Amino acid sequence: MSLAVAVAFAALAGTPHCLGMCGSLAVAGSSEGGWLPYQSGRVAVYATLGALAGAFGSAIPGPGWVPTAVSAILLVGFAAALAGLVPEPRVAIPGLARAGALFARQRGPLARFGFGIVNGLLPCGLLYATLAVPVSSGSATSGAALMVLFGLITAVPLTAAALGLRALLNGRRTRLLMAGVVLITGLSSLANRGGWLSEEPPACHHSP
Repeated sequence: MSLAVAVAFAALAGTPHCLGMCGSLAVAGSSEGGWLPYQSGRVAVYATLGALAGAFGSAIPGPGWVPTAVSAILLVGFAAALAGLVPEPRVAIPGLARAGALFARQRGPLARFGFGIVNGLLPCGLLYATLAVPVSSGSATSGAALMVLFGLITAVPLTAAALGLRALLNGRRTRLLMAGVVLITGLSSLANRGGWLSEEPPACHHSP
């Protein structure tokens, strides 16, 4: 299973989470024809974070399987937080709420783009869990591409929210199911990438 498939499954499984956490923000950001700049700002943040995650993976010393192992550890931890089993990490950015309120009061595409950036920087367990996957890619470019995919897929439920279709709930059972899908698909992809499911040793261990 490729890393892109894992990210896609995470985004799809996180539909209720997106609706519950960011649905109202999507309504505000998409108002007055601001849907495209709002979504563009949000996806731009995810691409940047994905690039940083991929660059972090490439900077991890040791054999090629080490970034994948680190990615798996991060994924397990963030998935547990997403399921509500452990406290969810909160990355507080000073002034972010004030910036969001400022952009929300203004009109025009630049304000909507800025509002999308603020939305993308808000604490999000689903985002953190998904960001663990690009670490395994070991590439800033690949990491950015993976998170662009995540952003585009999550744009669908947020667009539904902007259209007034917030019918899905963010209950505990939904959180557990979502965390399970993210964890299983993510670990499957990482195991496949690291050669942990193969009977043969990774290519780096083959005799020349």
